[in-house]
This record gives sequence, structure tokens and C-alpha cells, in this order.
Amino acid sequence: MPDKAESRDEDLLRRMKAGDDDAFRSFYLRHQHPIYRFALHMTGRPESAEEVVQEAFMTLIRESAKFDPARGTPQAFLFGIARNHVRRLMESDGRFVTLADDELQDRAGHASLSYGLGESLSDGLARAEMIDRVRRAVLALPAHYREAVSLCDLQGFDYAAAAKALDCPIGTVRSRLARAREMLVAKLRPAPASLKRPSTAASGAR
Repeated sequence: MPDKAESRDEDLLRRMKAGDDDAFRSFYLRHQHPIYRFALHMTGRPESAEEVVQEAFMTLIRESAKFDPARGTPQAFLFGIARNHVRRLMESDGRFVTLADDELQDRAGHASLSYGLGESLSDGLARAEMIDRVRRAVLALPAHYREAVSLCDLQGFDYAAAAKALDCPIGTVRSRLARAREMLVAKLRPAPASLKRPSTAASGAR
């Protein structure tokens, strides 16, 4: 039995098919931010994420008749559309991209000022640095692993919802997520001290 959110989305989609602009506006407001976050996690570029949001909702308007409630929820249908746009965008770029350095600095500065009063500036900067390390590690994952992490760990989807969005079995989502988490742990594990800086003997020999 569908939950209230799913029933609400299906009602909005039915009204959208009938040309109800208010229904589209409501559906857009409900799902704009999750789609943007997913696209940003996948591409690492805000302008690309905005493009994906626009293209996903424009495609939804054109192809809303293709939605089949027997195959998944309206949310999963929309994420499937967004996923296709993300993949095409990544293929056209030919590489994975990251946020510009100046934007990263702006975000880190904003993050450091947004914590509680009990947190020092150095704590805030350290946390912002860790967030950036995680973001870069996620961006370095292969796309199919990144999708699983973005939906399940960063968006809060359960395995069933992620499987519908990715159009794959639940077991595939589980295995991809497990592998992705292993890769992230390896990427985020601190390097041994011996690899961080040259030894005193080596330094003196130069």
C-alpha cells in the first residue's frame, strides 16, 4: 500500500497530465532539491546540477504519460529521468568535474561560520575540510557506485526506493553500496606518517 507521500505524488502527476500548472508547481517544489543534490553529488558542478534539474522536469512534462505505478513511485520515475540526464552530461564532458577552488573556499568559509556557538573557527574549518574530502572521494567513485552512495547514504533512500530509481534489483544496490563504502573508507583513511613527509635523514641528504 502506497504511503501518503506516494499517493500525493501520484495525484499531482495525474493532475499534471491534465495540464494543471499548480500541480506541476507543487511537484517541482517537493522534488527540486533532492534532484539537485543528487546531480551535484554525481557531477560536482552546480551549473550542471541546475541543468539536470531543468532537463529532468521538462522531460517529466513531456513524458508523464510513461509513468507506470506498477513499476515504481513518481519519485523513482523522476530520479530515473535525472539519472539519464546526468549520465549523458558526464559522457559529453568526457570526465568528472569538481567545484572551482574559489567556490570551495567560499563554501568552506560559510560552513565554518554556520556551526554552533560552542564550536571554534578551527573546528569549523576542520569539519569543512572533512566534508570537502568526503565530497571529493564520492566524486572519484565510478558512476554506478556513486549513484548508490548518493541515493542511500546522502539522500536517505531505502534499498527498495534506490532500486526503483536505478532500475536494478535490490541486491545490486546492496552490493554496490557495500563496495562503494569500502572504497570510500580506503580513500579517506589517513596516510601513514612516513608517507606524509620525508624522513629527517632523507631531508639532510639533499
